[in-house]
Amino acid sequence: MRQIGTGKGSKGGSHSIQISRRTVVIGALAAGGLALGWAVWPRSYAPRLNLAPGEQGFNAFLKIDRTGQIIVLVPQAELGQGVYTILPQVLADELGADWRTVAVQPAQPGPLYANTLLAREWLEGTTLRAMGTVADKAVDEYARRESLVLTGGSTSLPMFRQAYREAGAGARVLLCKAAAARWDVPWESCDIVDGLVTDGTRTLRIGELVDEAVGFDVPAILPLRQDKQGEGDESRGRLLGTDAPRIDLPAKIDGSANFAADIRLPDMVFASIRQGPVASLRLKSLNERAARKVPGVLDVIRTDEWVAVAATNWWAANQGLGRLEPLFETAGPPLTNAAIESALKAAMDGGEGERFFSRGDLGPVFDKARVHSVTYSVAPALHLALEPMAVTARVSDAGAELWMPSQAPGLAIRAVADALGLSESAVTLYPLFAGGSFGRKIEADAAVQAALISRRMKVPVQLQWSRSEDIIHDRPAAPAHAKMVAKLGRGGLIEGMQAKVAAPAALAQMWRRIGHGDDVLASLDATATTADRLAVSGLDTPYAIANYAVDHHPARIGLPSGCWRSDADRNSAFFRESFINELAEAAHVEPMSFRIQMLGGNARLARCLTTVAALGEWQGGQPGSGQGLACHVMDGCAIAVIVTAALDGGRIRVPRILAAVDCGAPVNPDIVRQQIEGGLIFGVAAALGGAGEYRGGLPVALQLGDMNLPRMAEIGTITVELIASRDDQAGVDEIGVPAVAPALASALHSLTGRRWRRLPFAGDDE
Repeated sequence: MRQIGTGKGSKGGSHSIQISRRTVVIGALAAGGLALGWAVWPRSYAPRLNLAPGEQGFNAFLKIDRTGQIIVLVPQAELGQGVYTILPQVLADELGADWRTVAVQPAQPGPLYANTLLAREWLEGTTLRAMGTVADKAVDEYARRESLVLTGGSTSLPMFRQAYREAGAGARVLLCKAAAARWDVPWESCDIVDGLVTDGTRTLRIGELVDEAVGFDVPAILPLRQDKQGEGDESRGRLLGTDAPRIDLPAKIDGSANFAADIRLPDMVFASIRQGPVASLRLKSLNERAARKVPGVLDVIRTDEWVAVAATNWWAANQGLGRLEPLFETAGPPLTNAAIESALKAAMDGGEGERFFSRGDLGPVFDKARVHSVTYSVAPALHLALEPMAVTARVSDAGAELWMPSQAPGLAIRAVADALGLSESAVTLYPLFAGGSFGRKIEADAAVQAALISRRMKVPVQLQWSRSEDIIHDRPAAPAHAKMVAKLGRGGLIEGMQAKVAAPAALAQMWRRIGHGDDVLASLDATATTADRLAVSGLDTPYAIANYAVDHHPARIGLPSGCWRSDADRNSAFFRESFINELAEAAHVEPMSFRIQMLGGNARLARCLTTVAALGEWQGGQPGSGQGLACHVMDGCAIAVIVTAALDGGRIRVPRILAAVDCGAPVNPDIVRQQIEGGLIFGVAAALGGAGEYRGGLPVALQLGDMNLPRMAEIGTITVELIASRDDQAGVDEIGVPAVAPALASALHSLTGRRWRRLPFAGDDE
């Protein structure tokens, strides 16, 4: 049986849901088909709209007021990826709105905003996967029932694009019906262009019609506009494919945008927190008297897991915290890099892993054959967002309020409700912009802490983790070892390849914490032997290799891991593409041609490779060229990257990065380029630094300046070429990251003659 949900109850009732193959199948059979057997679950959900005077709600994603302002509700967190612009742009294009009248409002978590696409990816374990279509329907209904509003995995646009199109089209029909009733013409003869409803001769402003429009009915089949991005007269007035200005940008530039640390409430106090080392059990002792001597300190709040100091300002709280000298008891020996490496090696050598991708038969290919075998490794990758974890909380007899960024607001509400013994309806979360996240703000540990401190202090509390605390209690991308084995045939073709990966099941761990309410140690225990397809995501190679297999060897490393930008694809691309470059050299074939000959029918990736080679003046990776090449396919996108590297006094510089990307027809090309450029820089940073190095249960480096991150002066020109396409745009938030490290490794090899097989790169690499 697979349990999906939290393991803790509250005054609002238990949140634990049991889903088993037997339960679902019996319900399906009883219904006479594939319909689900949860008759007690709601089959339809009403929009949760807060309407101000003069506003009318058209559907779950749209409100319009009498002045004609178009208010688009967005459930996804704005993390800098532009979702507050992309989704409204889709809706406004379908509606026919004037972009200058479009505004955004965060949506409160609810069933209609559930991200079933990401829920399927995260929740489909072995049992549910075996159930096929029934499992998909089960997860979708569960996600809606539990209001799994999730931001991550580049899913925002693929998940909600159609819903926003239909929301815009439905509102357009209603407004046209209202205008047609005034003019006594068929509503089909009306349209909305640049915010004006017209029948070709007369016009009305949208705001003049909103009160009448909501009284009409939407047809069963909505007349969606044809996707015409820049094709002749039919595309006039269309927003799709244009560089519409970002809605969130002006507030961020003029400083009016609110982040968690910007919130100011009456009687608010400030708190700083200290948690134990990785895998600590409980707080043993502290020097409370010393902390209280700091001017401004108001109280010391302690639990078994952490201790916090509340003060009149954050500086005083942090100074008091520094004088506490807390001592924590830990479980087993302190975490070290050597222990992590030993655990990964033991997992690799411990027997057969679980096979997730397979085709052909490797047995006859490898039997008594001369094979190429290389081992690669990746260290834990920290998030290092500019904004550390921060939450403002106000807890009173009436309930709890939270001001915070969250990639899973419904789960954050649930965690706080459980911690305070409240019903979920008594907890309100006000979504804020995030100053970076990359997956870290999907967890709610800081929200629970802030709420508990506020309840103790009986006033609003703003909790902000220090930079060192943010690093110590990060949930980094999982480290991994990979053994890559291949047999080359005539002409340099790969006859067979096997990838064996030792790594913890990072996303399964994360779900135990956010979905089941497990603490860190419980999440490690629950997933210690979990083999997970997501731990080897990205190794389902795009190359047409006849005999191919990928095995996951689960490892318990003692370090809690979690969601990270591109997740396991970052590791997988480094393993596979670095190995492909080594095999190309062994076969005496130029690296791009080596890839092209294996692509089979993958025309999208072939076009990316040839485009980037032409634009980047690819020299074949010749010694001394400083060029390296890699490619990857992820989330419906294909990318090829050429990196030019240089060495300057022992430091690695990257004078040029060029990428060719096929992500479909971009809704907003400028935002697509922003995200890919950001991903490329993020990939360089992760290849050169930002790793968690542990000694005595704590990271060795506790400040950004100690992380060996590249300086902007060390990264030169970045060029992103978007391949023309008629397909719908895929998610692009992560595609820029994975191919950078293997391309940079290849570039460094052309300069030094050495192979760089460990991430992040160090001067003593192989």
